[in-house]
Amino acid sequence: MAVDCSFTSISQNVFFEITLCILCNGGHVVNLTIRQLRYVCEVARRGSVQAASKALLISQSSILAAITLAEGEMGARIFERRPARGVQITPAGERFVSAARVMLSAETEFNRAIGDLTDRVPKVLRIGCFEPFGALFMPEMLRRYVHNVGDVEIDLLEGNQVQLQAWLAEGLIDFAILYDIGSIHTGSITRICKVPAHAVLHTDDPLAGEKAVWLSDISSRPFVLLDMPQTATYLLTLFDILAQRPKVGFHTRSYETVRSAVASGFGMSILNMRPIGQATADCQTIIRLPILDELPPPTVIILDLYGNAKPLFVRLFVEIFKKFFHDIGPSGFSVTTPERESSLMPVR
Repeated sequence: MAVDCSFTSISQNVFFEITLCILCNGGHVVNLTIRQLRYVCEVARRGSVQAASKALLISQSSILAAITLAEGEMGARIFERRPARGVQITPAGERFVSAARVMLSAETEFNRAIGDLTDRVPKVLRIGCFEPFGALFMPEMLRRYVHNVGDVEIDLLEGNQVQLQAWLAEGLIDFAILYDIGSIHTGSITRICKVPAHAVLHTDDPLAGEKAVWLSDISSRPFVLLDMPQTATYLLTLFDILAQRPKVGFHTRSYETVRSAVASGFGMSILNMRPIGQATADCQTIIRLPILDELPPPTVIILDLYGNAKPLFVRLFVEIFKKFFHDIGPSGFSVTTPERESSLMPVR
């Protein structure tokens, strides 16, 4: 199988409208854009149009249109539709997806190779962030970025730790902001600051008047769990230093719902980042307390595929992001004891 690329127009760090020629089915040429290739590959990876639509945050009709175009150009089916059971990839579809993945990988390498060849800031900044960060501090931080670089459109994708790495590998985002928990499979890591775990309690809890708590103090309470991939595992394993994990009484994928559940009396929770700014301030019925146990704090990181060849706009973002947390200081983004604060500061 041969693969040939014809780049009709290139705009660094935005969605490339690149016409591709993929030779398959005995030499027949299939013309698709990078965007459409991603849609088809995501359906193959997830096994359904609905799942791909949810992961990519686009409409199912856009994905179906890409599949229809690909199948029309090829003269063969890529997927067999199975009502209520997703799709099944065909042998021709497997050859197509294999070639498409080579092309997507080539686009990523192209981005990395030209990263330092331009000083232009893209008109659209495509960022992925750990979902709770979207409300906790990203708008305030991005306002600083726009103030420094000028008029830029922000395209912010909020997802879990696993989704962010997949979006980065597929070229849907320029870089990702997440924690260094779980497995980081790809990319270059820039460490920003450490954010230790802390306890979130209702103000009527007998421990609410304490300055700090031990895990053993709160482990008997029902646990309101931020139940996201990798995040839930990290939070529960914090209790492995004790003989027993707490009983989870409330599962949610939303940081905001965790706070509401604790405020409504469902139990305690463990979180890391505290709200930054008045827009996301806590209600008056919950309190945050440092945890005294020696627990390794996760680090907020920026993950990208550029390595040492970061383009100007990424380098600017990293510097502004570091300064943002430096200006806020540990007491502004974390809940910890005073003697531990100095170890959390961003590297300058």
